[in-house]
Amino acid sequence: MQLDDLTISRRNLLQGAAASGVLLAFHMPVRAATGPFAPNAFIRIAADNTTTLVMPQVEMGQGTYTSISMILAEELDADFAKVALEHAPPDDKLYANPPFGLQATGNSNSIRAFWTPLRTAGAAARAMLLQAAASQWKVDPATCSAANSMVTHAASGRTIAFGALINDAARLTPPEKPALKDPKNFTLIGKPLKRLDTPEKTNGKAVYGIDVLLPGMKFAAVAQCPVFGGKVAKVDDTATKKIAGVYKIVQLDDAVAVVADTTWTAKKGLAALDITWNEGANAKISSAEIWADLRAASQKDGLVAKHEGDAAKALAQGERIEAAYELPFLAHAPMEPLNCVLQLTKDKCEIWIGTQVMTRVQGTVAQLLNFPLDKVVVHNHLLGGGFGRRLEPDMALLSVRIAQKLDGELEGSPLKVIWSREEDIQHDVYRPVYRDTIAATLRDGKIDAWNYRVTGSSVLARWLPPVFEALKGVDFDAVDSAADMPYDIPNKHVEFTRAEPPAVPTGFWRGVGPNNNVFATECFIDELAKKAGKDPVAFRVSMLDKEPRLKAAVQMAAEKSGWGQALPARVGRGICAQVSFASFIATVVEAEVDEHGEVRLRRITSAVDTGIAVNPDTVIAQLQGGLIFGLTAALWGEITIERGRVQQSNFHDYRMLRIDEVPRIDVHVIKSGEAPGGIGETGANAGPPALRNAIYAATGVALRRLPIDRAALAGKRSA
Repeated sequence: MQLDDLTISRRNLLQGAAASGVLLAFHMPVRAATGPFAPNAFIRIAADNTTTLVMPQVEMGQGTYTSISMILAEELDADFAKVALEHAPPDDKLYANPPFGLQATGNSNSIRAFWTPLRTAGAAARAMLLQAAASQWKVDPATCSAANSMVTHAASGRTIAFGALINDAARLTPPEKPALKDPKNFTLIGKPLKRLDTPEKTNGKAVYGIDVLLPGMKFAAVAQCPVFGGKVAKVDDTATKKIAGVYKIVQLDDAVAVVADTTWTAKKGLAALDITWNEGANAKISSAEIWADLRAASQKDGLVAKHEGDAAKALAQGERIEAAYELPFLAHAPMEPLNCVLQLTKDKCEIWIGTQVMTRVQGTVAQLLNFPLDKVVVHNHLLGGGFGRRLEPDMALLSVRIAQKLDGELEGSPLKVIWSREEDIQHDVYRPVYRDTIAATLRDGKIDAWNYRVTGSSVLARWLPPVFEALKGVDFDAVDSAADMPYDIPNKHVEFTRAEPPAVPTGFWRGVGPNNNVFATECFIDELAKKAGKDPVAFRVSMLDKEPRLKAAVQMAAEKSGWGQALPARVGRGICAQVSFASFIATVVEAEVDEHGEVRLRRITSAVDTGIAVNPDTVIAQLQGGLIFGLTAALWGEITIERGRVQQSNFHDYRMLRIDEVPRIDVHVIKSGEAPGGIGETGANAGPPALRNAIYAATGVALRRLPIDRAALAGKRSA
């Protein structure tokens, strides 16, 4: 089956999952007869002229609160200095992410998915306020204008504040298709405004999920079986019961928790337990077995995701060049470990958490408790890192299971459950292992045939089954940036072979599908360039005539990085070009490899066309952060399994790139009038292949697996 008919591209997929009612809900009036003017689900204007903007997406460091506020305030013509923010409650009807059909933050689409709905919401409210003022003044609304939360009638010199119009405006029906501003008239969008969440993050007032404190709160530390799928056999709690401040030891079938007066007491109590685990059949699983299975699966035919021309014929007629690229399991390791605060009574559950999926938390908890949905209340908070980990509701579910065991005086008490760093890393939902096999031929200095197979887990099959079923077994995420690769190749064939690792849970990790496909593609492109005797930049540019935005980014990145200029021995530059999340980005990494195989980053240069940059500062910061995130994984990131256990446990053996190891990072934002693209994950995809290609240029060693193999680089001289 060829999936072109299903339009397999992250740029326009999952639309089938978003019912028309969801899209209409963005503009449903939610006005009350009294109180603030609330023309839709996103805007409330009070009589004191303050404007509250309701955030449908979560803030986890990507600056989305500020950018969403800028979009709404731009079309509303609100005074940005008087804007207040409020997170949306769980409500798929009002706040669903359009492509997903549910309230979720991910896929680098907070701005691109909500660009039109948010602009429309702001424009509709502005039109109603203009109409209300015009009716008071008995003038044509077209002769009125708005700015800084004021309506003006220039001809008569009259002005009136939004707050004075709310009662009259509330009686009006929102227009279905309000006129949107011409981008040339934007006063906020496109400006590098300071982030609205920064002050409270610097003065300590910001509240993350882990910061929530409630009167009478108890604290729990938890230990789960170290082997995937293992169960509790027996628990000796003699020593723990002697610790002052320990209230209760909770034993579940797969975990043990200690409830105490403080987190520290709970941790001490947990450490004092003598737990015997029934490890089960998964105790024999190892990384070696997983990789052997994956490599065997990669030899099997997959389902067709893309087919153009006749790749098989072209491969048979030319010199066949082959390579295979492998990427390991990765943990998310957010700085804020998983946590949840809840208060469970007989007929209600209230939850305080930082999550990327509010309604999924609400729905799965309600299902677990057999409660009506409205009896589960979820309060969302700032996230201290998400990266896809908080797209899962498991922390809330485990916390509820612990709370169900509280009895006596503890019953109904607020409970805070915090995972240790070790629990967080060893019980993650991991980025899948991937093996990408490629075969190609060259003709006239360009790629003539391209045969590409992605072998790995299908996260989509678990996370959004209806879409996976609609695509008949092809995970569009797993082949993203492979099925729609940007290069003009006449004969192209792309497949997906599903291979689930035994026992190891897999999930979305920042960069998702493109982080394996951009790596494999861009590394192989460099090898093909060398085979063709071409400069890597010139080789790419020659095949990008049909992608002028990416071509321009490649040329700018090359120019700004000093591409082609002489470098010292053992130093190389590598480039990565990609179209992902509807953004066009080229990145050059300059790196040095010493005689021991150690790699030092010297400089990073990125050029990006992400369409209209709502806040250019945010674009630059997100790319810088994404590059550091991806390069960290390239240099050190790997989760290994032995005896059914994750071997890594904390930042001493799951390394992060440190501040003194981060080089100068220059990001050049290309001015564009196109609709915004996604930016939060593109840097994570760009860094690893650009670094590998820099190493290839410096040493001649074509690494095909991450993390970087330093032993393979030791003693190598400049290529």
